[in-house]
Amino acid sequence: MKQFDEIMQEDIRLINEALDRILTFRGETYDEVIEAMRYSVMNAGKRIRPVLTLEFCRMLGGKPEDALPFACGVEMIHCYSLIHDDLPCMDDDDLRRGKPSCHKQFGEATALLAGDALLTRAFEVMADSALSEKNPAAAVRAIKEMAYFAGADGMVGGQVIDLAIEGKAVSAELLTQMHCLKTSAIIKAACKMGAICAGAAQEDISLAEQYGENLGLAFQIVDDILDIIADEQELGKPIHSDLSNDKTTFITLFGMERAQRMAEEYTRKAYAIVHGKDRGAFLEHLITSLLERRK
Repeated sequence: MKQFDEIMQEDIRLINEALDRILTFRGETYDEVIEAMRYSVMNAGKRIRPVLTLEFCRMLGGKPEDALPFACGVEMIHCYSLIHDDLPCMDDDDLRRGKPSCHKQFGEATALLAGDALLTRAFEVMADSALSEKNPAAAVRAIKEMAYFAGADGMVGGQVIDLAIEGKAVSAELLTQMHCLKTSAIIKAACKMGAICAGAAQEDISLAEQYGENLGLAFQIVDDILDIIADEQELGKPIHSDLSNDKTTFITLFGMERAQRMAEEYTRKAYAIVHGKDRGAFLEHLITSLLERRK
């Protein structure tokens, strides 16, 4: 097996090249919104979600070219969510990935429309995939999963809870539910779509979802930790933003040490799901590397 970094870079190259082709300028008077879309998508993201789609497809015997449009779709939906999350009516953040947020660069109206356009373009790309021709039932199922996890029962629902609980006492159960929706939902969609694109059995699709949920919760706890201890320039976005917005986090609720142990436990659960599987070593390394990340 190739080294982890080499596989990661190959996947990111495939994803970036595909996104570049998808988000082309039209030579029209509305190209400003395309520019805003490209600004937010082609801005050095970690590409964790689309890589998960490709690697679950590969691990379960599928072809990465079948999963690539779905990988691009999940990344565009993730980027749309970041654009909207940064808006003044939401988290009101001025910095994203080390650069001005989309609304600071292009204005609130264009940023809002860029997010809308990324969301709809994502579903167009997934529906127009080669898999839709070869195996329309699998493509429709993957698209349905993406729509579900991006909607009111997934990421949007989590954001609603996040806004509603600002400045309020929050139980551990509600905080976990919020992040299962806001953070884990899109990661679960990424993993499940990769499994579906591979034509995997239902048991493996369910395991992919479990991996995604545990990874998402571990990722969120590490994000909460980094909001306290990271350097803003290294992190690429404002630090202490949760505290300034009076938000309950895993750190404020459980303390740093217990939160770290929780992140480690979620990481172990995700690790166990893929341990010993063909090509599972990449996904083992991915989850452990995210626990140790600094940005």
